[in-house]
Amino acid sequence: MRGLNRWCLGLVLALGFCVSYSVADEFSVVYEGDEGPGKGKHIVFIASDHEYRGEESLPALARIMAKHYGFKCTVIFGIDPKDGTLLAGSSHLGGLEVLKDADLMVIFMRFIHMPDDQMQHFEDYVERGGPVIGLRTSTHAFKIDDKESKFYKYTYNYAGKDYSKGFGRQVLGETWVTHYGGNHSQSSILAIEQDNRRHPVLKGVSDMHTQAGGYTADPIAGSTILARGIILNGMEKDAGVDTSKNLLPVVWVRERESESGKVARIFTTTQGASEDIVNDGFRRLLVNAHLWCLGMEKQIKADNPIDFVGPYHPSTFNFDGHKRGVKPADLAGWDSPIMDPAKPIK
Repeated sequence: MRGLNRWCLGLVLALGFCVSYSVADEFSVVYEGDEGPGKGKHIVFIASDHEYRGEESLPALARIMAKHYGFKCTVIFGIDPKDGTLLAGSSHLGGLEVLKDADLMVIFMRFIHMPDDQMQHFEDYVERGGPVIGLRTSTHAFKIDDKESKFYKYTYNYAGKDYSKGFGRQVLGETWVTHYGGNHSQSSILAIEQDNRRHPVLKGVSDMHTQAGGYTADPIAGSTILARGIILNGMEKDAGVDTSKNLLPVVWVRERESESGKVARIFTTTQGASEDIVNDGFRRLLVNAHLWCLGMEKQIKADNPIDFVGPYHPSTFNFDGHKRGVKPADLAGWDSPIMDPAKPIK
């Protein structure tokens, strides 16, 4: 099927047709629109976290960026090697060689230990200076079990001075510290940092309310904080503020010099769960972040389209709460549901 999908796509392109398309293979689904400012650019999304339904957030964002902006968007999922279905938090990932021609990488990962050949593609991308967007648990994207591995330094709590606190701290700007507030019981209002309110990523952004609770975060020096989290006493926007909590950073950007000498734009948020992106303000923030990371801030407009493409039915985030029996091919096309409400979660 993988070869047939690619052959059909090649035929379409060879014949010169200008069409939207979507194809899937063992690990991934690809969406591409037919026009827009992103035409000719490739965004690679990697989704494999255990709790916050990154396997729902990322394909939904990919469809938006493909259909409304013309990007080619490849979404790679953690897969259960036994049956080829999506497995939340799986380290069985493949196809990362597409990062060789990626213009942007977007990740939603947690405690991953990928095969070395896939880790090499990941590291090659980061150290050539490719821009990165990291959502929620991506601050602790890696937990490499083998201390002899060349990639051990990517581990979230790596103690070496050469790469202190791993990929999260060194690239995204922070690693895992603690939850801040009651997860699943306290939601967040994202308050724009007024000193940085004119940053392009914040253009047209307002009224951000997210279901994911807070993380303790103190971004690495040189980071620009764009929003802080107001922890609420419940899951509704009007639940009232937990006055015992400080306002900690939840959205920031930074520029990082890679081993190649190229400076990459980095966007990080400790939010991003499946239900978080239902909020229009937060979803606009993420769309703007894609454009900014790509150096396309002139394309950021306050009224840019942010509507979902196809049905979006987010699952309430929870450990072991992912939809069962879903393969990448089930998410192909613009109209397939993310996710099918009929699919079981147990």
